[in-house]
Amino acid sequence: MTTFENHFLIAMPTLDDPYFSRSLTYICEHNAEGAMGLVINQPTTLSLAALLEQIDESLPVEDDYADTIVLAGGPVAQDRGFILHTNQPGWSSSLQLTPEIMVTTSKDILPALATSAGPDKSIITLGYAGWTAGQLEQEIQENSWLTVEADLDILFNTPIHKRWQAAVNKLGVDIWQLAPNVGHA
Repeated sequence: MTTFENHFLIAMPTLDDPYFSRSLTYICEHNAEGAMGLVINQPTTLSLAALLEQIDESLPVEDDYADTIVLAGGPVAQDRGFILHTNQPGWSSSLQLTPEIMVTTSKDILPALATSAGPDKSIITLGYAGWTAGQLEQEIQENSWLTVEADLDILFNTPIHKRWQAAVNKLGVDIWQLAPNVGHA
């Protein structure tokens, strides 16, 4: 089985699903049982300060972190937070995805994200994208998605609104020249 862990899913321009249109998704897990990823370019209206205020008004937020944008990580479990971040162990519920990347789902990371005590780089999402066994492979075969190996610079340093195009550029093709039925005779 080909795994797409630590890859980006790039939504094809023809993907008309309102949630995933022009989305870029980082695949955290992919195995025979399905796949799980986080959309990394769909902002919500929440800032980190507003999110923390909803969770616990007493949590202090340093000015440098207050306006951090919270992303819509996917349509599943939108009330759950997922923090994609550079390697920094010590949280209650973290999973090492690569030597450089972790995902944490426990609330104990939140106070650190609001200060310089948090990971060097992080993305805060609400919700996730999920696929059942074989579903992601089918969608790729139907040309809904292109895949490319994940890139730390795109993941953590590229502005949110430029991530999709940056991942497309990594492919080295003009995505607008691809027909929706590419690869099918």
